[in-house]
Amino acid sequence: MMFDAKYEAMSRDELAQLQIERLQATLRRVCRNVAFYRTLFNERGIDVEEVRDLDALQQLPFTTRADLQASYPYGMFAVPLRDIVRLHATSGTTGRPLVVGYTRNDLDHWSGLVARQLAGVGVDEHDFVQIAFSYSLFTGGLGFHYGAERLGASVIPASNAANSADQIAIMRDYKTTVLAGAPSSALVMATALEELGLHPEELQLRVGLFGAEPWSDDLRERIEERLHIKAFDTYGVSEIMGPGVAAECEQRSGLHINEDHFIAEVIDPITLAPRQPGEEGELVFTTITKEGFPVIRYRTGDLASLVEGACPCGRTNLRMSRVKGRTDDLVIAQGVKFFPSQLREVIMQQQWISPHIAVIIDRKEGSDTIEVRAAVSEQAPFFDEVSKVSELHDNAVRALRMSLGLSVQLTFVEIATLRREVGSKGMRLSDRREL
Repeated sequence: MMFDAKYEAMSRDELAQLQIERLQATLRRVCRNVAFYRTLFNERGIDVEEVRDLDALQQLPFTTRADLQASYPYGMFAVPLRDIVRLHATSGTTGRPLVVGYTRNDLDHWSGLVARQLAGVGVDEHDFVQIAFSYSLFTGGLGFHYGAERLGASVIPASNAANSADQIAIMRDYKTTVLAGAPSSALVMATALEELGLHPEELQLRVGLFGAEPWSDDLRERIEERLHIKAFDTYGVSEIMGPGVAAECEQRSGLHINEDHFIAEVIDPITLAPRQPGEEGELVFTTITKEGFPVIRYRTGDLASLVEGACPCGRTNLRMSRVKGRTDDLVIAQGVKFFPSQLREVIMQQQWISPHIAVIIDRKEGSDTIEVRAAVSEQAPFFDEVSKVSELHDNAVRALRMSLGLSVQLTFVEIATLRREVGSKGMRLSDRREL
């Protein structure tokens, strides 16, 4: 089912014309209202009025995460703050978030795009959509919430359920038909279902839309087998929009990109040269309808490829493969994006903990685990006092959860052992997941 067939099945020629018109309007707006882009284009001698076709987009400079970080918090906004009606944020390299602003029109577009992806997998006004994504500065919860409401479905905002058993109880009692959340959390719910002695057929659940972390076809099969549902991949980037950038249809032959709102490219992350359809590289997006926070050629750091050709579903927009990995050291675990250096920064804020840490990420029964190995400083006045060390441990775990939203297992080891483990850099990351 198509939510907006006019745009989802638009001819390629009509779409190209729409994109260039919207791109030109966006370029004029950022030159007028965003000092970063005005300065950047002036320094490069770029006249945006000369951008007359989509090929000319490749002559424009890229926008990076570092650029957004340098403009914290509101330097990239293209409208007065009085026109911003909502803020979301994502992790930054130094622990400061990247702040994204939305106007009322932005929110209207966003809800429509999420409604598209829900309709694309057979969700309609008769469904009950249980949202396990966090309702917070993270875009997942509210993005799916308003998209489902826009479609006419009933929304169950379940992110504050105490545990997976409670999520299952909500599914059973409220007759949930659609689940939106992280794929790892879906497997944990499947385990809870089994531990409760329930069979999937006792639920009404039939569809799952999952994202916010990389997941494999093998994980998809396990989710489907254990929950008796059809599982679909979704893609979003908070800096671009959030959920609603791209999503699978019922054919599951790639994720349809909403090209009437975003122009997608794939580049070689080293040479920055364009990659051809089917060739893997770094995803780059340009927003062409965003008012509050438009970005030009934003390098996402996500590795994927573009898929051309008609889809049996009838949609004509370009598709992308599932994300294969990252170009940088950004980690996605437990549905949260973070840099290992952020973990170290939080640890170093705790008095009497050594600045050396080892971070071990694993996946057990579909759920991401994060172990941080650290050491109590030898200068701590309570070095051998168990109760004081335990209090220090609990404070650090609490700080990691509050700062980054992560559930971390903190293990104290001998400082000499830790120094050998991390080497001269003072920090080591080991990602043992088979994604």
